[in-house]
Amino acid sequence: MFTRRDLLRTSVAAAAASPLLFATARAAEEPAAGFTLPKLPYGYKDLEPSIDEETMTIHHTKHHQAYVTNLNAALKKDAPELLKKPIEAILADLKNVPMAARGAVRNNGGGHWNHTFFWSVMAPAGKGGELKGDLLKAIEESFKTVEDFKKAFAAAATSRFGSGWAWLVKGKEKPLAVVSSPNQDNPLMDGAPAPILGLDVWEHAYYLKYRNLRPKYIEEWWKVVNWDAVAANFSKK
Repeated sequence: MFTRRDLLRTSVAAAAASPLLFATARAAEEPAAGFTLPKLPYGYKDLEPSIDEETMTIHHTKHHQAYVTNLNAALKKDAPELLKKPIEAILADLKNVPMAARGAVRNNGGGHWNHTFFWSVMAPAGKGGELKGDLLKAIEESFKTVEDFKKAFAAAATSRFGSGWAWLVKGKEKPLAVVSSPNQDNPLMDGAPAPILGLDVWEHAYYLKYRNLRPKYIEEWWKVVNWDAVAANFSKK
């Protein structure tokens, strides 16, 4: 039979163990880590008139959020171990993403990374610095003039059939090169370094304001490029 002393000793031991038990229970209940929608470095209307407030609001809170939501759902279902891995690392190693999740991760993970990058290379007109220094020299060495660079970039963005992206990337023969990719693909998926500049040419990025005039959208977009951020990206190469 238990004595009063035995009962007291058992109660003390249980009390001492309970924090660990509760902590273990809480850990088991905690959801797996996941990706989140990043905050914009400016307000939804701050890129006007180049990009209107309604487009920015829908683009960020609906389209980008959908990529994040779908990415988390795909990983939680078929590859939960990847939820704590950086998105860059996942996209650079898609062949090792389980086949059941690979398509969803390519599309939604790409959409998440691409849009996060896109927001970062824009700024309100007049607040993104100037094209200068080593970046300017590299552009001139690669394309002869800034105007020629913009023409090459616009050509890549305009000629991308359907939805996709135009990118400024590190070149193989020259310092810089212009490429484009379909859908939500990006250079990371081909084993290349992160791009230096990127432009979203999906219709949801411009259709409310520019309708079918993609070239006009591209022309106006140059006014809100954050050259300081682009230069910082270039300096990492």
